[in-house]
Amino acid sequence: MSDGDWTTSSNDALVLSLVSPSPTGGLKTITTFRPQFTYPIFGDEEQIFGYKDLRIQLRFHASDMRPNVQVTFKDQFQAVGETEPTDIDGIMKEFLPEVAFQKVKDFTAAIQNVPEDWTPPGELVSTLNNVGGSSTFGVWKGTLADPVVKQIVNRIQILVPLYIEGGTALDLEDPDIDRWTVFFLYEKRPIPGEPNKYTYLFAGYCTVYAFYPFRAPVTPPASPSPEFDLDSSDFSLSQLPCRSRISQFLIIRPFQNKGLGPRLYAEVFKFYYAHPQTFEVTVEDPNEAFDDMRDIADLHFLRENLPEFNALHIDTSIVIPKTGFAPKDIVDRAACEAVRQKAKIAPRQFYRVLEMHLMSKLAESVRPSVTAIEESQKKNKKAATPQEQHEYDLWRLIVKKRIYVHNKDALGQLELQDRIEKLGETVDGVEFDFARLLSKAEGQRKRMLEEDASAGAAGVPTSNGKRKAEDGGDNQAEAGNGQSNPKKARFASSVEDAEV
Repeated sequence: MSDGDWTTSSNDALVLSLVSPSPTGGLKTITTFRPQFTYPIFGDEEQIFGYKDLRIQLRFHASDMRPNVQVTFKDQFQAVGETEPTDIDGIMKEFLPEVAFQKVKDFTAAIQNVPEDWTPPGELVSTLNNVGGSSTFGVWKGTLADPVVKQIVNRIQILVPLYIEGGTALDLEDPDIDRWTVFFLYEKRPIPGEPNKYTYLFAGYCTVYAFYPFRAPVTPPASPSPEFDLDSSDFSLSQLPCRSRISQFLIIRPFQNKGLGPRLYAEVFKFYYAHPQTFEVTVEDPNEAFDDMRDIADLHFLRENLPEFNALHIDTSIVIPKTGFAPKDIVDRAACEAVRQKAKIAPRQFYRVLEMHLMSKLAESVRPSVTAIEESQKKNKKAATPQEQHEYDLWRLIVKKRIYVHNKDALGQLELQDRIEKLGETVDGVEFDFARLLSKAEGQRKRMLEEDASAGAAGVPTSNGKRKAEDGGDNQAEAGNGQSNPKKARFASSVEDAEV
């Protein structure tokens, strides 16, 4: 920045950190990290006017995430008419609780007064051992009806606009606040020199909303008798069948690239798989990175927990007609639906993962791979038998049918030949994407097995991006509401599953 330049990048000025009390007094910084973007807070240009050598320190107590903002600078622009420095505190007060603007000495005193035996709020639902070689993490579950859970969520809401593209904060004053469940991820670190004492470091969290859709009964209920009295006792919505919708999902920067995202997602999914009232687990507006993680995690879950899923197969006795409609039940539809409903996975997600699984079972001679071009050039590559080629053609037909259904309006505007070519190109892209994910899944699974084996050898118990073109983009929304629901906080861009 030149001497006459009063503009600073908000991405450069803002620094986040986790801190804890120092044994010698004061605070010690555990880790420091940067925001991914700041435009939801400081505007599209991500610029702050009116300061030189500007630094905005946003510190969080590593356990209860109590925040503190300190703004420092070398020089400040003197207002001229309506041109004045950016009101940094005024802007950040829209995203942080009032406690964040205390003086440093008050912030320090508050942290030092946190009890030594503090633990994350809610119920410990899972322990993840040997993460990254030696670390231990815990997943804690609570609802926003719990004041302590609500307090922590209120303190960390600013992380949403800093890291989740298009993300929105939760409305903590919503009368239906008890519909929200929060899963906190904390690292559990032993305190040196103090046996059986631990400190907890916030690593990430996930919020889940219980959505109660109208479900018409299969048969109409009997008409009530004239003596019928409406039950006046209290009734809890939590007793009703619901879709459990993952809304916000975040692993903060210092804890990324440790495999924690897939593990947290797996624990959340396993909880709702066992939850009697949940009949389907959905995700709101996932971005590409989350989609990849979810695809792989769902594939692992289905393969390891549902033998019926592994039994699904392509019926190679089906003949593909040269003209006319595509054959039905290439894979037994009734069996697929039975597995999908048991797994509690939304239709589009389930059938995408099923296609990926079926592709992995194709013969090597026809199975797409990320090195397909190089492999095809090998002179000694085994030629596909007619049966293998037929199974591969049937698999492509399954994918084409799904793509066509999700993009029917757009494809219907094309001439027949153009439509055929477009479908073929899209399936080619799906093949490459599935091959990439399967390769990634294999590597991830291998690492997790190695970590579990290492933990077992040490006597430690083991833990119990948007869709591509084939999904048609933003083509589904909440029934009766094409806009973002204020009760929900979005991942990134396109709504994953429509409600009924």
